[in-house]
Amino acid sequence: MRKWFSKYSQQIFLLAVMILICIILTAESKYFLTWKNIKNILEANSYRMILAVGMTFVIASGVMDLSAGAVVSMCGVIMAVSLHAGFSVPAAVALGICSGAAMGALNGILIHYTGINFFILTLAVSGMLRGISLMVTDGKPITRFGQEFIFLGIGRIGGLQLSVILAILLVFVSFPLMFHMKWGNYVTALGGNKDALEKSGIHVGRIRISVHVFLGATAAVTAVIITARLNSAEPNAGMNMELDAITAAVMGGTAITGGRASIGGTVLAVLILGVIRNGLTLMSVSSDYQQWITGFLLLVSVLISEIRVRKTGALMK
Repeated sequence: MRKWFSKYSQQIFLLAVMILICIILTAESKYFLTWKNIKNILEANSYRMILAVGMTFVIASGVMDLSAGAVVSMCGVIMAVSLHAGFSVPAAVALGICSGAAMGALNGILIHYTGINFFILTLAVSGMLRGISLMVTDGKPITRFGQEFIFLGIGRIGGLQLSVILAILLVFVSFPLMFHMKWGNYVTALGGNKDALEKSGIHVGRIRISVHVFLGATAAVTAVIITARLNSAEPNAGMNMELDAITAAVMGGTAITGGRASIGGTVLAVLILGVIRNGLTLMSVSSDYQQWITGFLLLVSVLISEIRVRKTGALMK
């Protein structure tokens, strides 16, 4: 029991925090604990959940990707241009997802084979992708896509928005992918002990590239939802979304240095951030405070992660 509690302490703490926040917000606003508002929270954070799960895999592998938000923007622009060029909705969506995967693959290849610091590299890639989006669109949004595409953003199945269903499906797929399949074990091993993984005969480069392909694909799915929901491809879409994704992953218990992942913790962290945003909106608090809170939670999460890593290292000596 003690071992189980120690293993899931981060998730238990997050669950307690979320319950506390919900109690406070329920007392502050009669509209908070209603099914309509709960659906609003789920719908507003579904695409954030998708990107955060993808980022969880990348951070577990020992790096971060600061270009995820720019990939969202670029994929949205690619789909918009394709739709306006006469592509069918399935073809445009497939092209967008393949493009996101390709951008992720490029990051993985550059990180593995050049040895450039991943912060600098992905920040540079982010700037280039954002620049391409602005050049292609001339800095203006591309709009009007038709109901078939818009359905992907606001359509409902059984009362739930399609984006919420996609987020739930990804979460359920991610658990066995991370914890019960060899690939997930290799991803955490890459973050925990790269040398040992290489000595065991595993092609480290392929694992590095594949995990970034996974993030790129989740960024593309995020782009589909945002573009369809707004009926517009914005060159500045996805701005700072990588910060939210990193915050959720690290806050959820994924080790910032890699080697340990927590899908359940990421889900809880996304919901906590979403509940905070929703609660502040209900109380008419400025969005500036929401950004500050996100940054503050990231700082606290990093400090907790570092303390846990140092304690683990001390115990192993």
